[in-house]
This record gives sequence, C-alpha cells and structure tokens, in this order.
Amino acid sequence: MNPKIFVGIAIGALVLILGGILLAGPSMVIPSQENVPAPQNISEAKPLQIELDDIHVEKISERSATIEIAFVISNPNPRSVIVQTMDYQLFVTDYSDSEQISGGEIGSRPTGMVEFGSNYYTLLGENAITLRDTITLKGSENTPELWTLLRSDSTSWRVSGDVFYNLSSMTSGQENILSFEFTK
Repeated sequence: MNPKIFVGIAIGALVLILGGILLAGPSMVIPSQENVPAPQNISEAKPLQIELDDIHVEKISERSATIEIAFVISNPNPRSVIVQTMDYQLFVTDYSDSEQISGGEIGSRPTGMVEFGSNYYTLLGENAITLRDTITLKGSENTPELWTLLRSDSTSWRVSGDVFYNLSSMTSGQENILSFEFTK
C-alpha cells in the first residue's frame, strides 16, 4: 500500500480531533460580578475556598524572627484550576492594625506568551493544596514592642490578600481573583 494514504488518514483524523476540541469550547465558567446571564450549555464554576491553616513564630533572636505561614486552598469544582499566585499581607494586630509587618507572594504570574520557569500550582478537581511560606524579619532596636509580642504565645495576627487563578489552562477564560482576610 502507498504510505501517502496512511499520512493522509492521520492528518484527516488530527484535523477532526482539533476541530472537535475547538467547537466544544470551555464547559465551565466562573460567574462574573456583572448581572450577565451565563450561556445555557455551560455550567458555572464555584469559586475557590481558602483558609489560614497555620501561622506561628518558628524562631526568634535579637536580630531576626522567622515566621511560618500556611494556607489551604480548596477547589470544589470537578475540573482542575490553575492557581497562579497568592499575594498576602501580614499584620500583628496587638502592635498595629494598619501597619503591615511583612507580606509575600506564593507562586508567579506569567509575564509573556510562553513562560518556561513558571511557578504556578495545578489544583485538581475536588481537591485541596497547602501553600506555605517562610518570612524572616530583621530585628531592630526601634521596635522592641513588636519583638516582645512575637516572643509571646498569644500573638494576634491578621492576614489579608488575593489569590489569582484560571480554569484548567492559562488561556481558558478570564483571570479570577479571590480576596481573603483572616484573624487568628
């Protein structure tokens, strides 16, 4: 048999598969803040759920303090979600409710068309992931009250921030933002 026939059949099958994928489109969308009804054949995705799992002072000396923080992000949807980044701000409410003592970013957002060194997290459907970060504060003689509070076991914390995520691919749908605030 002629090998050109097999190549033609393979190319035809590939075109049919790609055409089917393009016609099917996304099957879930995140509801927008506007009052625009979603199309009838697309199911609405539920927003992610986030909770503050743990925050504590790991070690403290006169020159530095190390704080460990952990968040649990849950995906209640049957399809996977890509968590690009989580930005957060950390406050010790006994010291100052408005003065941020630190903050951070877990993950990274793509900056170009193709990002090879991306640090994002794929959260499978109906699963959860724990994101941890370590914060190192430099000691200062100007803030003895803060250092005293960090040494105590009854430190009051406030953590606020945003989680940026997309549906199952970076190109599927718009970027979604989930804002949060916790006190502990």
